[in-house]
Amino acid sequence: MITQTKRNEIRRRIHNRIRKKMAGTAERPRLNVYRSLNHIYAQVIDDQKGETLVSASTLQAKAKTGGNVAAAKEIGKSIAEQAVAKGIKRVVFDRGGYLYHGRVKALADAAREAGLEF
Repeated sequence: MITQTKRNEIRRRIHNRIRKKMAGTAERPRLNVYRSLNHIYAQVIDDQKGETLVSASTLQAKAKTGGNVAAAKEIGKSIAEQAVAKGIKRVVFDRGGYLYHGRVKALADAAREAGLEF
């Protein structure tokens, strides 16, 4: 049986492999997703300057729980609205080593519906 720490090490390895090929620029910043057991976080990052342009999470939203698909959709919509307000329309999606499934997919779909292109 794979323990939680082993699973996180595998995810980190996958994420590092993805990040070698992907970087956010001023024209197309990176939309990064991190999910924990109880919350989900999203950031729009300009890797050239090394700064976070926009961020949203279930902690900021004061959601009862962030460990479900409904909360992920809410955060996806929120991050997209904030990014569009700052003039960011196109991003590069960084799934953070997670499978494109469930909460990660729900966040991505909600962000697309709210106006982000990726």
